[in-house]
Amino acid sequence: MSASSGIAGGSAEPAIDLGLDTPELASTYDKVSVRQLEHGKELIRALHISSGERVLDIGAGTGHLAAYVGKIVGPSGWVVGIDPLPLRIEIARLKASGNFEARVGRAEDLSQFADASFDVVYLNSVFHWVEDKARALAEIFRVLKTGGRLGLNCQDADHPHEAFHFVRCAATEAGVEFDGVLDDLGLSGHQLEALVTGAGFVAYEAGLWTFVNFFPDVDALLAQRASSGFGNFLVNVSEIGRIRIRDALERLLEPKRLAGEGVRLEIYLTFAMARKPIVD
Repeated sequence: MSASSGIAGGSAEPAIDLGLDTPELASTYDKVSVRQLEHGKELIRALHISSGERVLDIGAGTGHLAAYVGKIVGPSGWVVGIDPLPLRIEIARLKASGNFEARVGRAEDLSQFADASFDVVYLNSVFHWVEDKARALAEIFRVLKTGGRLGLNCQDADHPHEAFHFVRCAATEAGVEFDGVLDDLGLSGHQLEALVTGAGFVAYEAGLWTFVNFFPDVDALLAQRASSGFGNFLVNVSEIGRIRIRDALERLLEPKRLAGEGVRLEIYLTFAMARKPIVD
């Protein structure tokens, strides 16, 4: 399977290969995704999820955030986490409980769920990966109850993460060419709003959030990038080329290193909320 960098609904040539994931990458992601969990907690707070609600986590990864939401909705609620990567769902199932289950699934095909199944659907740092965004939003609209809430955060095309900038600069300094498709998945604010409102959602609100991540060293940063990209990061770069990029990155990131805290890098995410209209 693959995901496209296309932003208008998946018409662009597929560029992301989901088949490159490995057990090692999935395990590493489970360990390093605590940073992404914190971003997700902000999304959950903004959605005001409460006890007894039925919630769908699309792109749940290894299940950290879905398990957290399961505690919020309590025994009278229900959380389903889906992800197209079976190896990550295997890990998520280890976190499953009486009111949280993990399944393999894609945003564009929610046929395993009936109409009006959920009070809330969210995507935490996932929407930019979705191949056919318009189709995914149509499916989300269908499975939400009347008045149900949609929440997502995603990369912003106009504000790329600092890590993207430094990796590109390191590759240039090292004289290594690579496909930076993982850096080009973001949406502009206008594009995101057009997609969400075009799917029929109302009460759209969005804003750009800045987060700070600390990495103990360059290798930790590269491991995070590789596991988050499920094998697509520097996929066409030779081992020698990767070493040269790593060495250049070590030099370039020295000014970003803080004593006792590690390498400080900012990431930027657009947070967007909307709801399915209430029909009189």
